[in-house]
Amino acid sequence: MSTTDPILSVRRLTVGFRTDLGAVTAVDDVSFDLAPGRTLAIVGESGCGKTVTSKAIMRLLPERTARIAPASEIILRDPELGPIDLAKASDSQMRDIRGSRIAMIFQEPMTSLNPVFRVGWQIEEALKYHTDLDARRRRERAIEMLRIVEIPSPEKRIDDYPHQMSGGMRQRVMIAIALCCEPAVLIADEPTTALDVTIQAQILELMAGLKQKLGTAIILITHNLGVVAQFCDEVMVMYAGRAIESAPIRDLFHHPRHPYTRALLDSIPKAGGRQHAKLPTIEGIVPSLYDLPKGCRFADRCAHRQDRCVAQEPTLDADASGRRVRCHFPLAQPRVAPSASARGGAA
Repeated sequence: MSTTDPILSVRRLTVGFRTDLGAVTAVDDVSFDLAPGRTLAIVGESGCGKTVTSKAIMRLLPERTARIAPASEIILRDPELGPIDLAKASDSQMRDIRGSRIAMIFQEPMTSLNPVFRVGWQIEEALKYHTDLDARRRRERAIEMLRIVEIPSPEKRIDDYPHQMSGGMRQRVMIAIALCCEPAVLIADEPTTALDVTIQAQILELMAGLKQKLGTAIILITHNLGVVAQFCDEVMVMYAGRAIESAPIRDLFHHPRHPYTRALLDSIPKAGGRQHAKLPTIEGIVPSLYDLPKGCRFADRCAHRQDRCVAQEPTLDADASGRRVRCHFPLAQPRVAPSASARGGAA
């Protein structure tokens, strides 16, 4: 596999759920590529399909109610095993792949870590399943991972229970578990949501260092566009289950082409702005997935909508530079991007 080839390619990913109110499509025809050593941000409002997309890649959706459409492809290119379609892989194949070749940091470490087992045991469990290390070497590797994620006195803290650690330290343990087998792809689902700003910066710096050291490709799911600006290479914006814009980070921040993306960026507080000034908001609410509009899903909230937007759903088209936007009338005017000191807001 060439270093320029995508390590992960998602094509036409569509995920539906059976509910008491009927069938609903939570992720609708989503496609993207992820290259080694790159970070892709998936952003959008709550309920847009970000986490369902990540869990579909990991095949962690509830089997009784969730269904990945047959046309969906999730191609993981493994140097040893070759291309593998995770959407069609067997359960035994997925057990071998999860943790070793693709791993996930979940949103809330206190509910993801088992409270009755010491953190060292939980790191060693992944090593026991995916490596041939003996018990002594697994413990040494677990201590090494705690040291890598900058937990002080790892020789002592390895025997702590999760409740004996702070929120930031628990998140570091989650990162240690995810990276202990050096996966090619890491999915981080809101890894800094419950952390204060100082710890958030430390976690992001840690992840950036590990990406540089190990060449890990990262999918970062977040609401925080400040985090995206500092940490990511590319961005995919989702709305009501669909990808509506994707672009390199600088292009998207300087020249968002979809009105929804522009509205998200405009809602970030800006350094030097008027004191007590009211931030712009996006009027209205996200449409129900049970009753989606005929045309553009953002039309009811869009200040630029025209008759065609209400009558016909736009396609996700690429422009001459390769940027993709799902809009009949993409914005032509660049915006003034916020300064680096202002990139701390959340959308």
